[in-house]
Amino acid sequence: MTEQEFFAFIHTAENLKNNTRHSVTSTGRPESVAEHSWRVSLMALLLEEEIPDADFNKVIRMCILHDLGEAITGDIPSFLKTEADSAHEDRVVFRLMDTLPQPQREKCKALFQEMLALETKEAKIYKALDKLEAVIQHNEAPLSSWLPLEYELNQTYGRKEAEEADTVLMRLRLAEVERTKKKIKTEHL
Repeated sequence: MTEQEFFAFIHTAENLKNNTRHSVTSTGRPESVAEHSWRVSLMALLLEEEIPDADFNKVIRMCILHDLGEAITGDIPSFLKTEADSAHEDRVVFRLMDTLPQPQREKCKALFQEMLALETKEAKIYKALDKLEAVIQHNEAPLSSWLPLEYELNQTYGRKEAEEADTVLMRLRLAEVERTKKKIKTEHL
C-alpha cells in the first residue's frame, strides 16, 4: 500500500468522527459514528471468552468496518432507513474498498460480503452487537432525547439478531431491555 492510498482511505474514514448518529451520549452530546463503531468493537473484544466457538478476530474486524459507508452517506436512523438507503450505503462501501490495493481490497470486500450475508456465527455476532450497542446508548442518553417511538423500539430492537447470534447476546439484550423498562418508569414521571 502506498502512502497516498493509505492516507486517502484514512482521510475518508475520518468523516466517521464528524458524522453524527441519531443517538446522544449520556451528557446529551450527539454521538459520532466512530464512537459507536469503537464501542461495538470494544464489546466484541470483551465477549471473546464468553463465546469461544467464534473467531473474534473476525468479529472485531467486522465491527470496525460495519459503518464505513456512513463516512460518505452519513447515518440514517434505523426507523427511517429504507432498503434503497441500505443498498446505496453498501455500494458506497464497495466503491471505497475498491480504492484499496491488493490484498487489502479483496480481504475487506470478502469480509463485508460475509457481513451482508449474515450466515456465519461471526456475522450474526457483529450484527447483534451493533444493535445492542444502540440500545445501550439510548439507555445512557437522557430520556428527553428519545422520540416517542423509541420507548417501544428500545425494547424490541435487535431481538431477532441476538436470538440468532448466541445465548450470551440474548442474555445481555434481555438485561438491557430491563434497564430500558426501568429508565422509562423512573425517568418518565
